[in-house]
Amino acid sequence: MKQNCKKCLLLEAGEKKAFENVKAYIDNLDDYLKVDDSVYSTRLDCCKKCEFLISGMCLKCGCYAEIRAVLKDKCCPDTENKKWNKI
Repeated sequence: MKQNCKKCLLLEAGEKKAFENVKAYIDNLDDYLKVDDSVYSTRLDCCKKCEFLISGMCLKCGCYAEIRAVLKDKCCPDTENKKWNKI
């Protein structure tokens, strides 16, 4: 039996339908709300190493990491050990 990765982002965790919904949401956001691709990638890399990431969801705030990481006005919700800041 294949087990899905629990320490991954949505698509890597086998959550294809949830990923498609999140991607559609992100694609519909106005560009002025989003960080550029390199910042987004760096933020997601930090999230993927975080002990609070489970199947694409941040256990600190309950959001999907992909959504929080793309928004300029958001920062890492781990108040004791922020891994990235808002821009």
